[in-house]
Amino acid sequence: MKRNNFTAILLFTAILLLSANAYSQCDTIANICNKHLTKGYISDGQAYRALLLNEEMAEFQVTMYGGSTYRFAACSGLSDGNLIFSVYDQDRNLLFTNKDYKNAPYWDFKINSTLDCTIEAQLDPNNLASGCAVLLIAFKQ
Repeated sequence: MKRNNFTAILLFTAILLLSANAYSQCDTIANICNKHLTKGYISDGQAYRALLLNEEMAEFQVTMYGGSTYRFAACSGLSDGNLIFSVYDQDRNLLFTNKDYKNAPYWDFKINSTLDCTIEAQLDPNNLASGCAVLLIAFKQ
């Protein structure tokens, strides 16, 4: 019985350490991605994060308010261009994908009327097989 308890404790500790490592990896990527939120843009205060493996996709729900300009910055890994993000309206019409622009790490959106949208993010299969995806959203002052 003691051996089973030791194994369970060891497994639990390993899971905690791996989770902490993944979280700190996302922190590093968020700090790198933050360089795209240049002067004049104010962060919405959130970092949308997901740990992606192979061909997994993350989905984030966002409301953008009319009369504003938003910047989306999307990063994974230590260099730009590793994350593909696509923006859809509430009817699932594709509004934008950075895939059409060589996986640009950020893009600005001028919104005329309030819009609920879904942002999908996935790793570029040509660059990364797994990693932390980070999406930052800011609006122009």
